[in-house]
Amino acid sequence: MITTEQIKELRDQTGVSVMQCKKALEEAGGNMETALMILKKKSTEIAAKKSDREATNGVVAVEKSGSKAVMLTLRCETDFVAKNSDFTDLAALLAKKALAGGAIDAENDINPVIQKVGENIKLGDIITVEGATIGSYVHGGRSGVVVALTGGTEDLAKDIAMHIAAMHPEYRTKTDIPADTRAAVTELCSKEVADLDKPAEIKQKILDGKIDTYFKERTLVDQAFIKNPDLTVGALLAKAGATLESYSVASVA
Repeated sequence: MITTEQIKELRDQTGVSVMQCKKALEEAGGNMETALMILKKKSTEIAAKKSDREATNGVVAVEKSGSKAVMLTLRCETDFVAKNSDFTDLAALLAKKALAGGAIDAENDINPVIQKVGENIKLGDIITVEGATIGSYVHGGRSGVVVALTGGTEDLAKDIAMHIAAMHPEYRTKTDIPADTRAAVTELCSKEVADLDKPAEIKQKILDGKIDTYFKERTLVDQAFIKNPDLTVGALLAKAGATLESYSVASVA
């Protein structure tokens, strides 16, 4: 006869429902080790059945240690599961594993959680960032940014990560703007000033101003810093004696 204590012990080890634990123990004739194997096999079967289901929700998780950070996305089917502690704990665990250089084992890491929450779970991108100074920001669990600086502080890197999350720059500096993009914007702005009743040199100044404004709004170092609009991000970095080495963005939106 399967006892309540056995069911509780198995549930404490696996986190799956009481009914699943009871059935596994009955099938195993009360043997705990066999019951664990039955549940593991069942989790693999459940994961396979759900693998084609669309996973459009999820979370972004970031783990840091010293001069290295890992940011990953983990997807599920619904917002309800995206907020479930089993799911968010899994995302944190996988990020820690990746940071430590360990292999992520879908069968043992992910499949048991699929069995518990009843939804498909898919591991997305894993991004590794290294730098002298690392800072990160995760917005609402759904989007994240990791910034690497030379010089400066972790708080500064975090502030810049927050800025990037809010302002979505398309380019880091002007040198990152592709020539064909600049040409297309120049053509568009030229059409806007073509019919102005102004001398040619004035029209050129207006054109240059339009192009400059367009790209300043989309270039990180030229954007007004969200916490102090009197400073650009570039000026903020210069003031701190820091250099932006790189930044990475991840999202489940």
